[in-house]
Amino acid sequence: QVQLVESGGGLVQAGGSLRLSCKASGSIFSANFMDWYRQAPGKQRELVASIRSGGGTDYGDSVKGRFTISRDTSKNTVYLQMNALKPEDTGAYYCHAIVRLVDYWGQGTQVTVSS
Repeated sequence: QVQLVESGGGLVQAGGSLRLSCKASGSIFSANFMDWYRQAPGKQRELVASIRSGGGTDYGDSVKGRFTISRDTSKNTVYLQMNALKPEDTGAYYCHAIVRLVDYWGQGTQVTVSS
């Protein structure tokens, strides 16, 4: 059983920055993928960023150049550094992992960007 716990969300003005953290139980080396998704009320959940076990990363088009996903394996933690935030970035952000073909989700952390 894998548990994911997100933190770091909050209220920030447009142009500001936040860093989200996702701490995982067990070693993140066992995860094929670690990802961040987000969902605004009434909208579908969308992929924000992902990092593969080998370190490769991928980003949604709307956040490229502004967000960075990274990991600290010694702390079993994945981060999402969010810069130049826009009101359109507002939503609940969820950490996601695939471990041995099984999906795991965190509880979510709210990010609100004011204009």
